[in-house]
Amino acid sequence: MLLLYSWCVKVVSGALLSTSTWSLQFPLDSLSTSLHEPTGCHRLTCIQRIAMDKSELVQKAKLAEQAERYDDMAAAMKAVTEQGHELSNEERNLLSVAYKNVVGARRSSWRVISSIEQKTERNEKKQQMGREYREKIETELRDICNDVLELLDKYLIVNATQPESKVFYLKMKGDYYRYLSEVASGDNKQTTVANSQQAYQEAFEISKKEMQPTHPIRLGLALNFSVFYYEILNSPEKACNLAKTAFDEAIAELDTLNEDSYKDSTLIMQLLRDNLTVSSTGQTAAFCAAAS
Repeated sequence: MLLLYSWCVKVVSGALLSTSTWSLQFPLDSLSTSLHEPTGCHRLTCIQRIAMDKSELVQKAKLAEQAERYDDMAAAMKAVTEQGHELSNEERNLLSVAYKNVVGARRSSWRVISSIEQKTERNEKKQQMGREYREKIETELRDICNDVLELLDKYLIVNATQPESKVFYLKMKGDYYRYLSEVASGDNKQTTVANSQQAYQEAFEISKKEMQPTHPIRLGLALNFSVFYYEILNSPEKACNLAKTAFDEAIAELDTLNEDSYKDSTLIMQLLRDNLTVSSTGQTAAFCAAAS
């Protein structure tokens, strides 16, 4: 794996979830208002209560993050997203962190069980148990990814008014199709790979036109897109070219680096450079460890 470090998770603290098995639901009963109120008052009250519900959900997400209850955090931010309004930068990052941790736990579990399964080839019963457990994890992972992709297509991408947000969400789309491709096979794998590449490429084109080379979102996209080439498409040359170009362009414009994003941008630049270093020494596994 390519130093697959999700800048979304660490760098911005906000790249990657709602599953069908989650039981946590936040009531939206307060949205209802008396049918006997005058129309104007009814609408105003409804708007006020929607805003209240949204702020409460965001606060619940923050509490869940502090408690490291990422399923709860994701459920809260999913409810915020489904209200249909464009997310603020803070809300966007909360959503990203929540889902990244939820799906990250399944990806990590999948890798562990897959490794164990390979080591039990001589014991049919143990291998069967390993396979069944791996398939259970795969189902959870697919459900999570499909939930995120639905939110992206139905609410987030279509409501994005700024290039920065558009790139952020398209990068997320590429990431979650990449996660699906890690556990997919056959025609399904080809589809997820193609969808991932398409989303990354669209985000990449927008970022080149609308964002500075030092912007952390543009750099994070370059990092994860290069990982996609290296790990999923097995194209180390393209991966290295993409990473090197992104790094060189950012270095050339360091004087334009925004003070607010300095730490984020320089961290991702370091990850890009680390990937290039391990690639030149042939350390394939290390190359994939920085993105997510």
